[in-house]
Amino acid sequence: MQPPNQLFTGIDHPGLAAEDVDQLASWYCEVLGYEKYFRHDKPVWMLRAADGTLIEIMPKDNTPRPERTTWTPGWSHLALRVSDIEKAIDYLDQKGVTWGGDIINAIGGGRVRTFYDPDGNMLQVVERK
Repeated sequence: MQPPNQLFTGIDHPGLAAEDVDQLASWYCEVLGYEKYFRHDKPVWMLRAADGTLIEIMPKDNTPRPERTTWTPGWSHLALRVSDIEKAIDYLDQKGVTWGGDIINAIGGGRVRTFYDPDGNMLQVVERK
């Protein structure tokens, strides 16, 4: 049985478990342009992007972080759509991000480049025409 049409309408938010919730939330705001939307006392931040999508930043537990690649099982990375990948790369270079490789062709068309946030979470900038 298929779900009713438009029952699942899109992604609301991914969640990131962080060493320092406030510091990582501030990085996403200062570097990627998110805004601090809501803070819970746990502490948990909900951040909002210009298109209204959210990211949840929550405290991590004591589980060791496994080493990951793009192809490691489970959620791998957060890909951010950009209008101009060269401008995005120039901007992120100024912010001192750590890159995980060069620009490559994106699966499904376009171009993509991987980078990391201060906690080591994998992100990508993706330009699709």
